[in-house]
Amino acid sequence: MELELELGSICLVILSIIGGLVGVRWILKSVNWWVYEMKLGEKQYYLPPGDLGWPYIGNMWSFLKAFKSKDPDSFMSSFVSRYGKTGIYRAFMFGNPSIIVTMPETCKKVLTDDEAFKPGWPVSTVELIGKKSFIGISYEDHKRLRRLTAAPVNGYEALSMYIPFIEENVVASLDRWSNYGKPIEFLTETRRLTFRIIIYIFLSAVDNEVMEALEREYTSLNYGVRAMAINIPGFAYHRALKARKNLVAVFQSIVTERRRLRKDNVPLKTKDMMDCLLDAQDENGKKLTDEEIIDVLLMYLNAGHESSGHTMMWAVNFLQENPDVLQKAKAEQEQIVKKRPPTQKGMTLKEYREMEYLSKVIDETLRVVTFSLMVFREAKTDVAISGYTIPKGWKVLVWFRSVHFDPEIYPNPREFNPSRWDDYVPKAGSFLPFGAGSRLCPGNDLAKLEIGVFLHHFLLKYRLERLNPKSPMQHLPHPRPQDNYLARISKCSSS
Repeated sequence: MELELELGSICLVILSIIGGLVGVRWILKSVNWWVYEMKLGEKQYYLPPGDLGWPYIGNMWSFLKAFKSKDPDSFMSSFVSRYGKTGIYRAFMFGNPSIIVTMPETCKKVLTDDEAFKPGWPVSTVELIGKKSFIGISYEDHKRLRRLTAAPVNGYEALSMYIPFIEENVVASLDRWSNYGKPIEFLTETRRLTFRIIIYIFLSAVDNEVMEALEREYTSLNYGVRAMAINIPGFAYHRALKARKNLVAVFQSIVTERRRLRKDNVPLKTKDMMDCLLDAQDENGKKLTDEEIIDVLLMYLNAGHESSGHTMMWAVNFLQENPDVLQKAKAEQEQIVKKRPPTQKGMTLKEYREMEYLSKVIDETLRVVTFSLMVFREAKTDVAISGYTIPKGWKVLVWFRSVHFDPEIYPNPREFNPSRWDDYVPKAGSFLPFGAGSRLCPGNDLAKLEIGVFLHHFLLKYRLERLNPKSPMQHLPHPRPQDNYLARISKCSSS
């Protein structure tokens, strides 16, 4: 009898502990609902399906777990399996109650309706990229800054002027890589190449040691952009903040020196993007401040080499994996060279714009890779969309990956198939490698030009042998093989 009482007491204690844990779990799972949803009143019943997860952490653990696995899309698949293919879900991401949109129509609405949505990047990201950069400023300031910087980056004259320098560096880099006599980290080298190009465009000339140091700082900065905002030594975000501080110091010294040269009326050897930013003024004669110039520089230099460098690497990879595509792209480039007059040296912008098949190769690479998996917006007011309500102040994550891999938009979406673009014009919101709307990536034309020039010369004279095709993938901050694509570059025997 005594033993039975003792066993009963133990069972009661165990049941109490289990009940307590269940209760604690229920309370923790309800905290975000109490804090963010309950105060919405009747509007909470019109929220998209989903849940806000645990306090502070929200859905970030499942996001990071998925993107550190072999199947990053399992994160969004879990929403679809639980709530159906509604194309719009609620979650708690990057420290904020959020709505994730995954269908072209909703993506288009969020990206183009400036009356209803504004940039909603996490505070941690704005701290890294800059409060005066495009991602941190108001709609009016953005229009002004974009108007002042658009032509020197994406204008016809600017692109025509940049081609010779891009081509010179591409040719020299490919020749150097093929003569190394040893394997190279192909991604590391393409990123260095695009960084050298973008540095020239913005700052004319920088010492090689300074350039390498800047590139290392940018690598640290980029890893912090998608990391959790933990400002403790050893964490990616802490390293990124230190990298930003170092970059700002370098750019401030350059801006100060340029202003001194202007004050002393020292003539310019060449006019680069820095000079354009210093000279730029709006219709009221207002010029950019040092902080604005530095944040614009920091933003452009980061975006201008990361996306191009990665896309070059993946485009070559897909070409190597698809010999029929490679041969078709190569034949087009050979035909372009054949049509050149004997006196012409190098590529022209007109030739680049005639590379129809290569353009499809680049677009298909941008779709399959989806370099930026999402962008952030914030609802300026309560917004009705797809039968649901997005509350004022909530973040909206436009999930590019889901759009680009939707089989209803792109049949066999995992297949690399440039021919899918034959006579195909994607509907608004269904192809978003550079975003959309008034905040479309301001350097999109320059990025595609760099990639086009690189692929033109690679296809004509070089081949690549990947040494570790089974290298594990890393998906954050951007898709890449962990070995940075170890490969050998060699010249084609016919060249």
